[in-house]
Order: sequence, then structure tokens, then C-alpha cells
Amino acid sequence: MKKYAVKSYQVPAWIKKALGALRPRERLPVSKWAEKFRVLPDTNAIPGPWRNNVTPYLVGIMDAFSDDTVEKIVFIKPTQVGGTASMENMLGSVIDQDPAPTMIVYPTDTLAERTVEAKLAPMINLCKPLAEKYLENESQKLQLKFRGMTVYLSGANSPANLASTPIKNLFLDEVDKYPGASKKEADPVSLAIERTKTYKTNRKIFITSTPTLKTGHIWKEKEAADVEKHFFVPCPHCGKFIELVWAQVKFSGKDEVPEGMDRAETAVYCCQACGGVITDRDKANMLPNGRWQIVRQKGGAPKSVAFWINTLYSPFTTFQEIVEMFLKAKDDPEMLHNFVNSWLAEPWEDTKLKTNAEMVMERQTDLQEFALPPWTKLLTGGIDVQENCLYWTIRAWGDYMTSQNIAHGQALSMGEVERIMNMEFTMDNGERVMVNLALMDSGDQTDAVYEFCTMNSDWALPCKGVNTLQGHYRLSTVDKAGSRANGMTLVLVDGGKYKDMIAARMRKPNGNGSWMVYQGCDLDYAEQVTAEHKITERSGGKEVQRWTLKTSHADNHYLDCEVY
Repeated sequence: MKKYAVKSYQVPAWIKKALGALRPRERLPVSKWAEKFRVLPDTNAIPGPWRNNVTPYLVGIMDAFSDDTVEKIVFIKPTQVGGTASMENMLGSVIDQDPAPTMIVYPTDTLAERTVEAKLAPMINLCKPLAEKYLENESQKLQLKFRGMTVYLSGANSPANLASTPIKNLFLDEVDKYPGASKKEADPVSLAIERTKTYKTNRKIFITSTPTLKTGHIWKEKEAADVEKHFFVPCPHCGKFIELVWAQVKFSGKDEVPEGMDRAETAVYCCQACGGVITDRDKANMLPNGRWQIVRQKGGAPKSVAFWINTLYSPFTTFQEIVEMFLKAKDDPEMLHNFVNSWLAEPWEDTKLKTNAEMVMERQTDLQEFALPPWTKLLTGGIDVQENCLYWTIRAWGDYMTSQNIAHGQALSMGEVERIMNMEFTMDNGERVMVNLALMDSGDQTDAVYEFCTMNSDWALPCKGVNTLQGHYRLSTVDKAGSRANGMTLVLVDGGKYKDMIAARMRKPNGNGSWMVYQGCDLDYAEQVTAEHKITERSGGKEVQRWTLKTSHADNHYLDCEVY
């Protein structure tokens, strides 16, 4: 067989360079991309090249954006943990490695413009691959052009901007500060997400915010996520992985602080596993060894992942600073509201008006049902009318708004209620008393209620709930021509204000000014009279408080009776 000599051939350098340029570039996870290319400006707390070991808890969040199986990433955050920088890193990675139409939504257009100038422009200028792709001459204030893609910036207050061009990547920043839905438009979050429908199989949605209320966007997104993760760090004493929680931050009481020392200076963290004392110096070793752990998961492959963290993890904030802020805020509801949101990353709840069935059962006195307290000066009744029955309560009243439920029940007819409300009760001194006044809900079976109150006008009046009264109640007149009730007094009641009163007095120990129940009170009554709680919601850009059912199908008939 004839042999052929193989002649070596030297590939010219220009061909090597051309082939190298054609080779697909390795796609880096967001955290690796940031560490390789991101440079923080001098205005940053730690300027210079991005280092993942400074805020290691952000790595898992950023790399979730690189996970092809994850569609939505939710980040519930406090201030001072680097959350905005992580979003900027995701944006930079998209521009450099996977260009596609992208949008960032801020609470307002004004904030969007300020963010371009203060943060995005410096990021682009300091990051070489972004600067090379940036088409500055073709860009506008809220439309940044890059090779292969456009980044649209918008305020949530501009609905028209949220409902046009299809986008693949959507970033929603500080969603709890977005204005609410209007009568003409859906809420801004829904409008923006609608724009990603074209890319439904490979879209990316990143939602972040400091929480405000449980009804806010970010907390709802957390609850709806397929997976919820919290960051756990190893205790330097026992090695067990623990979640840093506010309840484990300990500091001295007023009487225990040495002279010239502030209480906050004594702040330390006590490990919930072993009780070991953890200081700020320990965080430097704990954070890099921390890990995100699943605390809640729905079945199936997760498409949405929620990450939650508080300020205790921040390398930029000490335990002492956190306690100092708490001590300043604890006696001021507005400041405490801000501390709970911005430092603990938890939704605000006003616990002063919380009630539960156990609290009602604790208000039992030593008097049996139908027995009158010796301090009784007045008896009132409340009647809630349902389609097939009526609920009723009778309450005794004394000085200082002291009161006790002496009887309650469910009646099958108005005749039965009439007999109950006309019962005679006997005081210890032998005096006989009856219900002085009862209000009857006229929202259901209105004509029958009016007829009943006409027949029992010496002790019964119809009432109707109204939420816009200046005071607690207002007397009106029944306007029903041709009815015997025409001209009768109608009591308009602001139920919310009376629920405030009931909740506040229910918290008082038994005695003067307390709201009490008889010995042997049943649990059904206790559960119904505490079936609602007062929540704070955002409406029209403002926070408003209202009473609402704790669960969608709870019965609250006895609560309505007590209001009346």
C-alpha cells in the first residue's frame, strides 16, 4: 500500500481569530457574569468589581434567573441587602448574553427617569460588554437601545405604556408602591405581565419589593409561589443551620444597662438551636456558608420561586443599628410600621384590634345564662335577619360602658324573637327589667322587618349598615309610601366603628369597662363574634383599614347582633 506523507500546515492567526469569533460564547449564570463583568460606581457602599462573597445570599436569587425551568422569581426584601443591585445584574446578563425585548417597571415615570441617570447609565458605562453593545444615539430617555434588543422603562402610573410591545423579560421593582387598579384599567402588575404572553414558554419575570401589607402585591406573590425559600446560616457554636429571626435578637432592659451605655449596644443574636451568642463579627463567616432552604413547596415542578430575607443578614447593618431603630420606633405606630416593613421585611398588621375565640371564652364571668349582673342599668338586644332564621343577643350594660352578654341564640321565626325580647329578668333586689331597645337588621326581608318593628315600636327599631358616617350612628326615617312603617325611625349604623369598640373592650380583663359573656358561653358564639379581623389595604394609593371575614365562608351573625 502506498504511503502518503502528511504535510503540517500552520493556520494563519487571522483565521484562528475569525473562527474564535464564530464560536458560541459560554453562557454564564448571572452571579458568575456579575463577578466577571460588573463594576460598581464610587457612589456605592463598596465600589469596584462585583464580589459575590460580600452578599452571598444574592447568588441563589440571581442564578434562579438563569434556571431555564423557572419562569417567575419573587424577592421579598428589606432595605440595605443589595436587592436592587441583583436586579441590575440580571438585566446586564440579559443584554450581554441573551438579548430580547425587556421591560423594567418602577412605581412612577419620574422614578424610572431618575434610575436611568443614577444607576443604569453608570452600570452601562462601567461594564465593558454593555458599553460595547449600547446604542446611545438611538436611545431615548425611557428606551435604551442595545445591539439585538431594547430595554423599555416605565412607571406603573402610566397604564398605556404597560400594554403594547411584547416583551420576554420583565422586571417589576417595588411593586407594593404601585398605584392600584382604576375603573378603566387592570392593576399595573397584571397589565405588565400581559405583555409577556408571546414568550410564555421562555419568559422571565422578576418581581421584588419591600412588603407593606398582607394584601400587597409582593406578599400575594410570595403566597402564590410554587416554592418559598429562606436563607439559613451555620451557627458558629453548634454548626446547625438556623434562620436569623428578630425574636432571637436580645438586648438589655432599661434597668440592666450600665451608666453611659445605650441599650442597643448590648444587642446580640442568640442561636435558637444552642443558645450560643452570635455577634456581627460572626456574620462574616456565616453568610458565605449559608444556603437557601425550601420552607414551603407545592406539588409538581416549580415554575415560580419566592425568596425572603430580612435585614439581620445584611453585611452593611449591625445588630446594634437594628435595635436602635426598633427602640426609636416601638412607641410610634407609623415608625413601627416602617420598621416592620423595611427592616424585618414583614407585612404590617395592627394587632391592637385582633380578636379570637379563646379571648371571648376568657371573658366568662361566674354568672349563668339569663342571670343579670348586679351593676345592670340597661338591657339592649341585637337581631340579625337571615333567609331562613334569625340570630339574637341580649346584653346588660352598666357604668363605664361595662357590658355582659346574658343570652343569645338562633330563632326560627320572628314570633320566637318577639317572645324572647319580651322576657322579664329579675335583679337581685327583686326589680323586674326587660330589653329597653333592640335593633333589627333590615337588609334582608325588609318589609317583614319594618312590619315587625311597627308592631313592637316600644322596644324595636330597624337598622341598616352604612360605612361612610361621620359618627358611629345616625337617625334617619323610613321612606316607604303606603307602608305602616313610613316615617318610622331608621338607625344607620357604621358597623366598623362598633367592631373597633368591641375588639378594644374584649381585650380588657373582666371588670369596669370590659366586654364580658356569661358562664358556659358556647364556642360557636365565640367563633362567630370573632369571625372578622381588621386589615389594612391600599386603595387609590392610600392605606385604608376595614373589617373583613378571616375566612371566606365564616359565619359572623352574632358579631352583627353585638354591633346592633
